[in-house]
Amino acid sequence: MASRRCDVGLTRECPGTMLRMMRQELVSILLGEVPQEVRGDVFPPSMNKSAPAYVTRTVPKQEVVGQEAATVDGQEVVFELRGYPPDILLIRAVLEIENIFDRETISLGQKLFQYSRGILNSYGGDLAFSEDYNVFVVSGYEGEPEQFLVHAPVIASLLKSERLELAEREVEYTLRSQIKYAKDDLAIVDWDGTILFDAEGDTEEDLELLTLANLQLLRHRILDRQLDERLAEIGGRVDKPFGRMSLSRREIAEDLRAIVRDRTASISELQRLERDIKMIGDWYSARFYELARGKFKIEEWHRSIRGKLESLEDIYSIVVENFTVSAKHRAEWVQIILFFVLQVGWFVLIILEFFYFTRH
Repeated sequence: MASRRCDVGLTRECPGTMLRMMRQELVSILLGEVPQEVRGDVFPPSMNKSAPAYVTRTVPKQEVVGQEAATVDGQEVVFELRGYPPDILLIRAVLEIENIFDRETISLGQKLFQYSRGILNSYGGDLAFSEDYNVFVVSGYEGEPEQFLVHAPVIASLLKSERLELAEREVEYTLRSQIKYAKDDLAIVDWDGTILFDAEGDTEEDLELLTLANLQLLRHRILDRQLDERLAEIGGRVDKPFGRMSLSRREIAEDLRAIVRDRTASISELQRLERDIKMIGDWYSARFYELARGKFKIEEWHRSIRGKLESLEDIYSIVVENFTVSAKHRAEWVQIILFFVLQVGWFVLIILEFFYFTRH
């Protein structure tokens, strides 16, 4: 029994035995926006750890697009291509590694991402609007996962993709973002990566939730960009034309319709993102997701988007006001001109009557 504890603890006296018993994997996740619509067979999400039954029917569904194979670090690696309709491509790969608690594991993650980015680029994806994420999975061990926290400095570096040795305070801060479900599992979540300890290897749900959190982050970034572009475009038109009456009535009406359409689409997308989050529920899955959501600062993106929607509403008000004022001014000028024409008509009629009576 003492020997087994030695193996589990990965002490210097017997470092290799437990490493050979364990299964250690690096899972790379890359999500990116692509110009074409992604289509394929539905790949149902995996939700097992005390999640409500309706979750599998409400969270965004992945669709199988295909796969590509490549050799990475001497291993044959399959890159699975899935999609979130209409335009998000997911590239996921799994690489088995001998010792996950090695700083060189960072370079393996970079190699996987390098190939994944090449795939995304071949689909026309914009690397500026993509999210990559590493998940380190440890399974097949005995005992509680806290035993592996002797490698805390390396774990913190892996989760931050940082080769430098981190300060003790930073390591402690990183390891605070953790969650447990069973006695023999543990998840530590950070901005660049997560490490999952599960003796049974039941980590598919956690991987699904981490992918979903990255998807939500990417969709918030895309929506934020679209609002920036629309605000800049409409702002430029509102800033100049109305004062000089350089827009036609039709152009003003088109701007109004465009603003209403953009506000409606943006609010609809934002509400859909909120609904996807709420439907996860209050079980383990919700607590795990909230941990990842906090690390990804999705709430801050949410507030930023709402602020821009309010700005879009302000611009809408400005357009309506200027449109109304312009229409009112035009109506007043038409009245003045018609009154002037009427006065001229009366004047001409008086002159004609004067000549008529003077001749007779």
